[in-house]
Amino acid sequence: MKTEIMGVPFDNVTMDEAISHARELLAGSEPCYCVTPNSEIVYEAMRNPELLSVLRGAAMVLPDGAGVVLASKLLKTPLKEKVAGVDFADRLLALLCEQGGKVYLLGSAPGIAEQAAAKMVEKHPGLQICGMADGYFKDAAPVIEAINASMPDVLFVCLGAPKQEFFMRDHLGEIHAKLMIGLGGSLDSFAGTVKRAPKWMIKLNLEWFYRLLKQPSRLGRMMRLPKFLLAVLLRKDQKHG
Repeated sequence: MKTEIMGVPFDNVTMDEAISHARELLAGSEPCYCVTPNSEIVYEAMRNPELLSVLRGAAMVLPDGAGVVLASKLLKTPLKEKVAGVDFADRLLALLCEQGGKVYLLGSAPGIAEQAAAKMVEKHPGLQICGMADGYFKDAAPVIEAINASMPDVLFVCLGAPKQEFFMRDHLGEIHAKLMIGLGGSLDSFAGTVKRAPKWMIKLNLEWFYRLLKQPSRLGRMMRLPKFLLAVLLRKDQKHG
């Protein structure tokens, strides 16, 4: 079931339901892609019709951020919970282990995917990582060729938004993977080069604040959050005014 937040149709699912849906998509016959927008990406999509169209074309749209969940409550269309992309990806790796499926890692800086792969296999023994490539490519053709040669079931696309969303849309018909997922900086989290917030902060929806403390350079990007929430409040007043 979809819940629209500022034009973006989110899947109103728990983490378990999201994994169940992923299982169905992997069993399907058509290749598809999944997006994990946070409030920054939704705010960009409000001003970029092409990005909004890409998000609306996804087989699954997961709310990756407390801002999106807060917006859903303010708009009186509450989402069940935040489904963080990195946690969804981790659960998906467990599913691939169970099914004997393969994953390809695309994105981040040179060497990061290798570090991420080592940590993934350590946590999920038996996981098949069939290939990897960093995100610093200019020509997509050889990258796509390498992906297809490895025959993955799932492709993690970690190129940052909106580059990863456009990549998935543009190459949906060319890439022979059942499911592509846009996951931003998740490979850095898996690799341990970017530390996630402590569990208590994640539980209190303060992960964004932890990131800001660790990377003050994110302040410009973070300013989209109050702008997004202001737009949500204005929309709420229009709806109920």
